[in-house]
Amino acid sequence: MDDLGEALALGRGRLRMMGGGSPAHIPTMQAIWRERMRELLSVTPDAFDRVLADYDQPAGNPAFREALAAFLKREYGWDLTAANIAVTNGGQTAFFFLLNRFAGNMIDGSKRRILLPLVPEYIGYGDLGVSEQAMFDSRRPKIELIGDRFFKYHIDFDALDINETHGAIAVSRPTNPSSNVLTDNEVARLRGLAAAGGVPLIIDNAYGLPFPGVVFRDATPVWDENIILTLSLSKLGLPGTRTGIVVAREEIIREIRSMTAIVGLSNNNVGQALARPLIESGEVLLLAREVVKPYYEERSRRALELAQQYLPEEVPWRVHLSEGAFFLWFWFDGLPISCRELYRRLKEAELIVVPGEYFFYGLDRTGWDHAGQCIRVSFTQPEEVVAEGFRILGEVIRKVYA
Repeated sequence: MDDLGEALALGRGRLRMMGGGSPAHIPTMQAIWRERMRELLSVTPDAFDRVLADYDQPAGNPAFREALAAFLKREYGWDLTAANIAVTNGGQTAFFFLLNRFAGNMIDGSKRRILLPLVPEYIGYGDLGVSEQAMFDSRRPKIELIGDRFFKYHIDFDALDINETHGAIAVSRPTNPSSNVLTDNEVARLRGLAAAGGVPLIIDNAYGLPFPGVVFRDATPVWDENIILTLSLSKLGLPGTRTGIVVAREEIIREIRSMTAIVGLSNNNVGQALARPLIESGEVLLLAREVVKPYYEERSRRALELAQQYLPEEVPWRVHLSEGAFFLWFWFDGLPISCRELYRRLKEAELIVVPGEYFFYGLDRTGWDHAGQCIRVSFTQPEEVVAEGFRILGEVIRKVYA
């Protein structure tokens, strides 16, 4: 995070920052947020004053929660109300609450872990546990090789042995870092396993459906009372408002509300105020489908072209199928150095990426080289930065394999 911050704050014009998860500044979305802010200031100044000068309820603004519940019920037929929705100070805070609620030291004296059915998984979960024991019990994926340059991860269901040591199952969809989108069949099987094991299925939808909708393949949004779904306004272009959303059964929402009251009293009001009219009208879904998704899908397509252009043909590299989110996930089979060393050399060459081994936590990696051969590359920066970044990556990789 220090390196990513340096790249953004101090390295502009020098460091090519292709390691972070910040959304792109999509002109259409930026214009919408500016207009919403203008409306608050000029059309409804009393509402603007309330946003800045009043605390909201710990569970979030009631009108925002009601609007989101009505939207989800209308679009997907989910049987929920505002009582099934809580707002948090960003998605990371939501997962801090949820993971520590369902894993660690339990009040009955038992110890629980979170089952990750597939890693690599989001790096931000890795250090969230407050108990002394390891929080995660992770599983290696099956790897499908596709053509000469692509691959895809699949859940190895034969390796999923849910037992009394597990407090919940957690996945992200699309997955950060790999962009993998679990198939509807995989999600259905996980729902069944979670229900049979008496544990909730937590689905991180930070990049997913219904919004921001950065999903490039067919996928169906799902929710029931045994699913805990998290959403975010960040990838719609509002990361600075720190607005995370939890959709869950009422008991869990009451717990999230209490945690927020204890830890932070209430949440940021701004994102809820900006987004509520778009959710009430359903425009948020139209923007996700017609603006946000096409923008990132085109950026992904162009990044894959740059990879083909600049990465050496003689090097055995592969990239995960780009199925969503903001990243390409590269696998350099037989990498002669560690991915951390590759990261260091790329940084010296003024390119920032993220070394892949940090995404494989909760796992015994003994005898499995794959976890040390991957890097995550973001394509949200301006195209000239991305193009220069791939040129540098190609040059460094060629020297590494020479």
